[in-house]
Amino acid sequence: MKTPFSLLLPVYRGDRPDHLARAFQSTVLEQTRRPSEVVVVQDGQITAELASTLERLESSSPVPLRRLRLTHNVGLAQALQCGLSACSHEVIARMDADDISLPHRFELQIPLIEDGADLVGSALVEFGETPEYAGRERVLRVPPLTAGDIAAEARLRSPFNHPTVVYRRSAVLQAGGYRELPLLEDYWLFTRMISSGAKVANLAEPLVLYRVDSGSYQRRGGLRLLRSELGLQRRLHREGFTSNREHLRNLMVRGGYRVVPVGLRRAAYRHRFTTTQPGATVDVPTVGAPPAPNRPTRTEGRA
Repeated sequence: MKTPFSLLLPVYRGDRPDHLARAFQSTVLEQTRRPSEVVVVQDGQITAELASTLERLESSSPVPLRRLRLTHNVGLAQALQCGLSACSHEVIARMDADDISLPHRFELQIPLIEDGADLVGSALVEFGETPEYAGRERVLRVPPLTAGDIAAEARLRSPFNHPTVVYRRSAVLQAGGYRELPLLEDYWLFTRMISSGAKVANLAEPLVLYRVDSGSYQRRGGLRLLRSELGLQRRLHREGFTSNREHLRNLMVRGGYRVVPVGLRRAAYRHRFTTTQPGATVDVPTVGAPPAPNRPTRTEGRA
């Protein structure tokens, strides 16, 4: 008997209806192994267009779709924590409302959970609608694969691509669940899961197309993210996850990364964390309305 699992999908006012429709299509309709249910966490008030799209998806979904409506925007960490409680199943897959899952994603990830893993991620492919990405080779983000490499890499950076993960709810809750730390809540959770003994793994094959826009590298820096970064490093050191030497290194390397000019940040990120596949481009079919101007991104709109 196959393990049932929930798909956890947060939505907020800055998400685009056409991106949401495409994310749902790819992660439910096109999957060779579909989720048993979809839990949409509506993080605060949303636009009429988004509400209409959700109603259409709910009425046509081949699996049960439930909407958890939060009265006001609480931010990603709290929205996901609420979503964990709303899911009916122990195994939960994450998805963002503007990314695209490849059809065999769950066919590959869920068997690893069934074999005993608590947290499974994968590589991803960055794509975008900006000239920077038009017609270019694929940009891959491949995480560390083995448990040992994942634990070692976690001392410097997040060893998982958050939109790709599937996990056991009990393992997430044992580690304390999602805690508020703007823009870095996922990294902090993963370090605590590793510390609590969760069995972790990553797949080298990219299973998610991750949408990047013209402001992505700008949002990886700035004073707000620097404050979160410094807070994260204090917590990791206080919790015994990083040594004195690792703590000082991270303050200099990761803290410095948040304040350097955007062009240098982009170059450093591409050099350290991505690889390319020459000659292979990303074909991204679209669904729904044309781009809506001046709509905030998911990061800019988060509380």
